Amino acid sequence: MAGADTPSPASEGLKAPLLPVHEPIPETVHTTTSFTFKSLLTLKNFYVILGPLLSLVICLLVKLDGAPATSQKMLAVIAWVFTWWVTQAVPLPVTSMCPLFLFPFFGISSADTVAHSYFDDVIALVLGSFILALAVERYNVHRRLALNVTLLFCGDPMNPAMLLLGLCATAFFVSMWLHNVAAAVMMIPVAMGILHRLPPAEEQSEVINKFCRAVVLTVVYATPIGGMSTLTGTGVNVILIGMWKSLEPDGKPISFNTWGSRVALSAYLDKAHLKSDLEALGPMAFAEKMVLVVFGLLILLWMTRRISDDFPGWGVLFHGLVGDGSISVLAAVLLFIIPNMRQKGEKLMNWEECKKLPWSLILLLGAGFALADGVQSSGLADVLSRALDFFQDVPYLAIVPAVTLLCSIITEFITSNDATATLLVPLLFQIAKTMQVHPLLLMIPGGISTEFAFWLPTSTPSNVVGFATGHIEIKDMLKVGVPLKVAGIAVLSLLMPTLGAIVYGTNDGTH
Repeated sequence: MAGADTPSPASEGLKAPLLPVHEPIPETVHTTTSFTFKSLLTLKNFYVILGPLLSLVICLLVKLDGAPATSQKMLAVIAWVFTWWVTQAVPLPVTSMCPLFLFPFFGISSADTVAHSYFDDVIALVLGSFILALAVERYNVHRRLALNVTLLFCGDPMNPAMLLLGLCATAFFVSMWLHNVAAAVMMIPVAMGILHRLPPAEEQSEVINKFCRAVVLTVVYATPIGGMSTLTGTGVNVILIGMWKSLEPDGKPISFNTWGSRVALSAYLDKAHLKSDLEALGPMAFAEKMVLVVFGLLILLWMTRRISDDFPGWGVLFHGLVGDGSISVLAAVLLFIIPNMRQKGEKLMNWEECKKLPWSLILLLGAGFALADGVQSSGLADVLSRALDFFQDVPYLAIVPAVTLLCSIITEFITSNDATATLLVPLLFQIAKTMQVHPLLLMIPGGISTEFAFWLPTSTPSNVVGFATGHIEIKDMLKVGVPLKVAGIAVLSLLMPTLGAIVYGTNDGTH
């Protein structure tokens, strides 16, 4: 049989040698450079030493009263890893693998335990979402969406501020109804479609380069802010409502009703050119439609898996064993099954396309979860919780700013906003009872401020999605994230004691 004589591509791949044995190995020209002690005195090498040095200082000098020894070691590991992350002393993915040896060496957890953090349900969610994003990119669905959004908001003549506002409003609206990660995964390809018309990074002027960063940061920050607007926008809101209902069953319930440079860019984003580009794409092909169908199915399954206590959603049929990551991977697998109707036997996706997956950023996210688990298991979480006891002595008008500031800082170091809210919200309830103030006065700003994770790519998975584009760096996130966090704290501090008192009745029973 002919089929028996022809080896399959899979078998060829398995039999292929790891090194090209038949090709001559090119000769390597060795160049010698003089080594001096002065050549080691570079800023990069200083940053490499700074991480372990800070870790050593914490182990020797920092004492956490009443805490287990592992909490001190965990603090040392955090100092080491975050120093390397912020300074980029070594590549980010390499730093992200450091917990795999630091945790066992410092006696925080076993190698198996820390390795499990690198592939949990949320990382499966992000992995499946990335594969779906690659399918969107493969069939230019993101380009079609981007051209429509740009045409709608760019103005004539081109107005960069209006375009950013339109993109921000679109991401904000989508995030009101979808999980932050889902909204970011949906909107980042749209942003990349807009940037596709601009010159490559090495040919960009300073103005265009700033615009590229602004576009990505717009999506990164609009999605979590939009998620704060509705009960279903983010898991933190659901956790907050569930805990309020559990801790104060006779209290007033929280419902949906109460939660209530132009010249440089115009050459690339001219309205007439945009219309011609959209017409050049032609009508939507079968493959594009099917990618959107899979995407819509994914969103529908995400939204209906778990709705509320009264309407548990379809997840109850599987006894709560199915997670968002399960659905994300299911959608990704469908892309390898559904034909694209272009060539016989060709599917919507193939593994060659998946070689573009940003595995380095998946490692980055895994490291964030490993640190979050280490904070819990080492006892450092209890130390942070006890640090909030000082709120009992804070003046009434300073309560909300103090709670918001501290919770918004803690959330930067715990990758899961949901985990941060789960840790802090019950504690804030008990502190409010001790202070004899309405619990929601602390619980709502504390819960919402855990979503102010604007500083680091590891602070929340939606930040990772934006960071994966390669258009922004940590310094860009800090430059925008710091003032954005300050603005969020200021707005929350103003609205909660005033508008919150009217909507939630937080003045009732306050002394």
